[in-house]
Amino acid sequence: MNKRIQSVLTTTVLVSLFSAASAMAQQTPAIEQTTEGFSAPAEAGAHTAFYSDAQLHKFVDAQQQMNTLREDYKDRFDNAESEADATSLLGEMNARMAEIIENQNLDIDTYNAIVIAYNSEPRVRNRIDALIP
Repeated sequence: MNKRIQSVLTTTVLVSLFSAASAMAQQTPAIEQTTEGFSAPAEAGAHTAFYSDAQLHKFVDAQQQMNTLREDYKDRFDNAESEADATSLLGEMNARMAEIIENQNLDIDTYNAIVIAYNSEPRVRNRIDALIP
């Protein structure tokens, strides 16, 4: 499998996780209060990433564009006549997602790393959440 396609597929999965995490955080703030006492990997010293404000702004802009893209493709996926059509749509969407990321002057690896940091590092999550309109 082409490395770029594989990376975009990974991005698709991570973006879905990011979107689900954002939705959960917005819908269930009590969960955050309940889990405050648990240790996150980053807090345990496993890894602390630093991303500039500019990188996080680019990430948020890309994420918002991808949310719009996913909405645009949702009905098309739901109405696909065959698995081949759905696979073709997925490939098309993944290519557009890669373009969105690259148009923000981020590379896919950095974008993916920020998604992972969002889900594992409270400081990164808080910084990103503060940028989301």
